[in-house]
Amino acid sequence: MKKIVIAIDGHSSCGKSTMAKDLAREVGYIYVDTGAMYRAVTLYCMRNNLFSAEGEVLVTELEAAMPRVNVTFRLNEQSGKPDTYLNGERVEDIIRSIEVSGNVSKVAAIPFVREAMVEQQRAMGKDKGIVMDGRDIGTTVFPDAELKVFVTASAEVRAQRRYDELKAKGMAADYDDILKNVQERDYLDSHRSVSPLRQAPDALLLDNSNMTIAEQKAWLMEKFNQALGAF
Repeated sequence: MKKIVIAIDGHSSCGKSTMAKDLAREVGYIYVDTGAMYRAVTLYCMRNNLFSAEGEVLVTELEAAMPRVNVTFRLNEQSGKPDTYLNGERVEDIIRSIEVSGNVSKVAAIPFVREAMVEQQRAMGKDKGIVMDGRDIGTTVFPDAELKVFVTASAEVRAQRRYDELKAKGMAADYDDILKNVQERDYLDSHRSVSPLRQAPDALLLDNSNMTIAEQKAWLMEKFNQALGAF
């Protein structure tokens, strides 16, 4: 059976990863969480003092260190979903912290970081049969993807989702801080000079502010079957 590339882009905390993981599992495709890759690089920066006292990335030092930053994914046997590993260490939970969230947009905006990650992402998708989510998958990484979806939701809904997610993991969370972070990330992601967050002209728009996960899954599966039937 012919396989396609599925690109799911959109704002932070709008459920892209959940949708992409579920679809990949349903149709037997490989899932890649590109946002986790940038979060892992951000964690590396935090652990290796690559932020200045003012909170800016030490770009020259990071560029020299990039060859030592290895981001991979391994299937979690218990959850059935892929976990993120940084240089062989499982970092799936810690990269979702508010501290990493507050710095990831700065790291992701650096051209050489994006170039390194995009190169890895394209290598992962060369044989197709892949579901990839992020900020610029349909516009930069796979502009010829057979199915592109752009997901959004109100900032308030997304902040509540992130708050609930962190509390469920037993992590500290403050709704107001998270809402501010979501709004700041929206601005930074949309205004960066390299591969800014935007909806590709041929991407399908999905506002899931008032949708259940089941409704999202049904919508996405319908669009997948339509895309598969068109090729």
